Amino acid sequence: MYKTRILVEGTIVAALSLVLSFIPTTIGSSFTISLGMIPMTLFALRRGLKPALMSAFIWGILHFPASQVVYLSVIQVLIEYPIAFVFAGFAGLYAKKVQQALVDQDMRNARKNIILGSFVGTGARFFWHFIAGVVFWGSYALWGMNPWVFSLVMNGVSGLATAIVTAVVAVLVAEKAPQLYLPKDGRLVQKKSQ
Repeated sequence: MYKTRILVEGTIVAALSLVLSFIPTTIGSSFTISLGMIPMTLFALRRGLKPALMSAFIWGILHFPASQVVYLSVIQVLIEYPIAFVFAGFAGLYAKKVQQALVDQDMRNARKNIILGSFVGTGARFFWHFIAGVVFWGSYALWGMNPWVFSLVMNGVSGLATAIVTAVVAVLVAEKAPQLYLPKDGRLVQKKSQ
């Protein structure tokens, strides 16, 4: 029952992340803020690494039936959707620290680890978009720019903006509704050792 609950919760979060991607946040021709990282990061910090990786994988796969896939080649699609989105779940590496800080009512430590988790999850995902940008999108670089520089600027700015927005919202959630990081079933990612 517990695993089923997490699977259902993760699938709902993946669907919500996809729906949020329909909100236009494109700045200029290529910069964007991925609002889907917000619920994915909250879920990752609530449930931990493995459930977050599963939910993030579902998020990436949902792009296919939603016709949200930009196709250049099979390898490019695999890198930018299943692989890149799975890495968004790496925010879950900080779940134990966030939960323990909230249980201890240590908001300073909770904030720090929420910010770190937001940046690690977003950074890990956008690393793969950066790689795809160099390898597959480099020939489309504006003004004949070097593909490495072009991808670093485009994906770096988008990733940084996404991480900042995600971190701000995630910290606000922790301050206003910290119980969202602490599952009602009482199963924290890590219980405090006695």
